[in-house]
Amino acid sequence: MTQSNGENPQRARSGLHQIRAGIQSRSLLARKRVESITRNDLKGFFLKNAFVILTVAAVIIGIILGFALRPYKMSEREVKFFSFPGELLMRMLQMLVLPLLVSSLITGMASLDSRASGKMGMRAVVYYTTTTVIAVFIGIVMVLIIHPGKGSKDEFTKQQKIEQVSAADAFLDLIRNMFPPNIVEACTKQFKTQYAKKVVQVKVTVNDTLFTLNGSQELTREEMVPVPGSVNGINALGLVVFSMCFGLIIGGMREQGQPLKDFFDCLNEAIMRLVAIIMWYAPIGILFLIAGKIVEMEDISAMGGQLGMYTVTVICGLLIHAIFVLPTLYFVITRKNPFVFIGGLLQALVTALGTSSSSATLPITFKCLEENNKVDKRVTRFVLPVGATINMDGTALYEALAAIFIAQVNAYDLNFGQILTISITATAASIGAAGIPQAGLVTMVIVLTSVGLPTDDITLIIAVDWFLVYTASHPMPAGIDSSPP
Repeated sequence: MTQSNGENPQRARSGLHQIRAGIQSRSLLARKRVESITRNDLKGFFLKNAFVILTVAAVIIGIILGFALRPYKMSEREVKFFSFPGELLMRMLQMLVLPLLVSSLITGMASLDSRASGKMGMRAVVYYTTTTVIAVFIGIVMVLIIHPGKGSKDEFTKQQKIEQVSAADAFLDLIRNMFPPNIVEACTKQFKTQYAKKVVQVKVTVNDTLFTLNGSQELTREEMVPVPGSVNGINALGLVVFSMCFGLIIGGMREQGQPLKDFFDCLNEAIMRLVAIIMWYAPIGILFLIAGKIVEMEDISAMGGQLGMYTVTVICGLLIHAIFVLPTLYFVITRKNPFVFIGGLLQALVTALGTSSSSATLPITFKCLEENNKVDKRVTRFVLPVGATINMDGTALYEALAAIFIAQVNAYDLNFGQILTISITATAASIGAAGIPQAGLVTMVIVLTSVGLPTDDITLIIAVDWFLVYTASHPMPAGIDSSPP
């Protein structure tokens, strides 16, 4: 009995010694790993992620620099000079959008057989529709819960007059732009219905019962009549439809169409190499874009009150959609960690924040998906151009939320049918936005008209529209759709 009691403390001491030795060996191993990381891997990590680190740093420095320069009250001319490096970045990116859009879609469609392209197209349409409907639902729920429009309309100052647009004409323009009569003109212009004043003579019958006189009198009145017109900008929707059909035809021609396929494939590769060069300049341009916009901002106090609550509501809705909904969809479809995939898109996301245009970010999104996330080029060439044109989740959320906010400001009570109409119209109108900055303000007219809300009240939110456009433009939905299952 004594012997066993003597052995137990000895075993306990030996066990503690083994545990202590194990801890020491593991701590030593961990220390060696940290030392090896700091000496070898840290340099490789910074080199591998240099673009992302520089871009994030540019955003932070741009915000600090912008607020630091605000007290100096720079003139409009000085702000233009200061923002010039950012303007150059936008021009470089927009220069590449047209050839990249056309070449990537044609080669992507030509590389797929009809069955594969049909399956991928159906999947893309279902995914885009689903994410847009979810985004609209989130926006409506957020604005109904937070109720940012509660208060007096007198708190607002209208910024400028918005051009009146007929919802029917805007919808017909969307269809017309899908089929441009001149494919060369579609590279620089979009069809848009304009309105002209026309003097109309009307005969009015006059009856005077006192003197039993009957006669007619001609009166003139002015009417606004729709006339064909155009606006500057790439007709992305028309080019997408043409390129998809052209690519399918080339793919069906097999050997006869191979030279054309090789040409567009080579063009696409050349554009991507240009993108690789421009990416080194992107952090500088983003820095001056953000700093210039902050310096240019006239009244920062507009972010308070009802507009402040409206801004917070929009941002909360966008964050819920981007951080919870899209990663969840990615995990459900692929069973992989969504944040690893999103990490590969980080530079494209930050660039979208700086440029406020998903179309301008398209070249960098291509590079991030193909090089960082190793997505098949045949998939990215089909999914990304279509997604950058019609998959506007942020715009749809923003328009639905803004319409209900304007109704709240005017003390209008919307019923379920009107809210449903807003959701459907916002989903459809967002397709026509085509990734152009502030196009949401134009398509919002369609949403307001659908439920009889005053379109002039769009001017109430222009003070914060520039800021919300920066947050609503991100390529994550199209990027996630291109991920392999």
